[in-house]
Amino acid sequence: MLMTLTPMFMLLLSIWLSPKKWLWMNSTVQSLFIAITSLFWLKWYSEPGWVTSNYYLAVDQLSAPLLILSCWLLPLMIIASQNHIKMEPANRQRMYISLLTSLHIFLILAFSATEVILFYVMFEATLIPTLVIITRWGNQSERLNAGAYFLFYTLASSLPLLVSLLLLKQSMNTLSMMMFQFSQPTIIKSWGDNIWVAGCLIAFLVKMPLYGVHLWLPKAHVEAPVAGSMVLAAILLKLGGYGMIRLMMVLSPLPNTVIYPLVLISLWGVIMTSSTCLRQTDLKSLIAYSSVSHMCLVAAGILIQTPWGLTGAMMLMIAHGLVSSCLFCLANTTYERTHNRTLLLARGMQIIFPLTTSWWFIANLANLALPPLPNFVGELFIITALFNWSPWTIILTGLGTLITATYSLHLFLTSQRGPTPPHIPNLQPFHTREHLLITLHLAPMILLILKPEIVMGPYH
Repeated sequence: MLMTLTPMFMLLLSIWLSPKKWLWMNSTVQSLFIAITSLFWLKWYSEPGWVTSNYYLAVDQLSAPLLILSCWLLPLMIIASQNHIKMEPANRQRMYISLLTSLHIFLILAFSATEVILFYVMFEATLIPTLVIITRWGNQSERLNAGAYFLFYTLASSLPLLVSLLLLKQSMNTLSMMMFQFSQPTIIKSWGDNIWVAGCLIAFLVKMPLYGVHLWLPKAHVEAPVAGSMVLAAILLKLGGYGMIRLMMVLSPLPNTVIYPLVLISLWGVIMTSSTCLRQTDLKSLIAYSSVSHMCLVAAGILIQTPWGLTGAMMLMIAHGLVSSCLFCLANTTYERTHNRTLLLARGMQIIFPLTTSWWFIANLANLALPPLPNFVGELFIITALFNWSPWTIILTGLGTLITATYSLHLFLTSQRGPTPPHIPNLQPFHTREHLLITLHLAPMILLILKPEIVMGPYH
């Protein structure tokens, strides 16, 4: 663990001590080095599954893929931000990269925490750098409103979680995740216990987000700069899924009075948000709603508490992290050239940028879960687990899959095909930096086809 945290703190020093002309090069190379060293977490030596550096920080098969995803995205966020931040004064550039680095330090501490209270503190700490990135470097005048939505949705849902964790500490005498597997299952006797279980889950369901408490996410995505959108879609949403999976060890078996409404809302959310995507005119808003759709499916897979459901949820979280981040990068490259995100005003890109159209095509196919990509494996596991849990769920999941394919193809055809408008042809060509950025997103996803079990978690 220190092998990653120490270079992260050194990166903060390097950002403020590097000369201005070497700032982006130094931070990109150092963060890429950290990302490559984090791949060592895929190798296991510990029999119980935990590899500890001390009592409070450890890695196991559940947290390792999410930790690697967090480290992998830091250099990609720096590369993606270079074009629109380099015109600002040097101190603001340093502050921007420092905020990204500090956010990833909090994420690493959250995913590797063995104490639930430490996880809760780091879960909340990620709010601060993300909020500053959205409100200070956002593109539109609505960014303060988006920051307020983001802050208050998360804080309002986190307070019941804190109270629930203190009650759990009182009854169990420990909040160490290492001890959860040896604890007795929770016996739900009264409505008060049901409210306590709901309090444990609500913060994570808002973070994922569950349909109905998702309004903060499209606002935050649309107003955030590209790095903010990348980290929101790829990692911060996964904090909710990770927290739910961890607490399920203590809360299982969940009472039906909690599971049935939440699974129903999740599956209904898949339909509703996918349908919303079909009528979106804003490119980033469409990708944001597709993230809500996929995370609702992940929530349903976790809530039914079967090994297949949890395995599919882990798989889909990692695959969605790479694909949604890639789609936001592609949307940003289009925005930097056309200065608008309206789908109908940026048609016919295939004629001008054929290679970029190939990237869009691969990313959209991954988003609609084309076999044998890991998105397909994750969705197949979750849909099969849900069908085994209740055959009626196949109606909602099947319809959701159909609409997902429809809006993904709609996104591709609207933005890339058709006649090129007269105001489009004078655009600057795509840079090698941008092609490298997309390659670093799509290459790990394609490589996961060869060995998907490394990101399936401990339940497969």
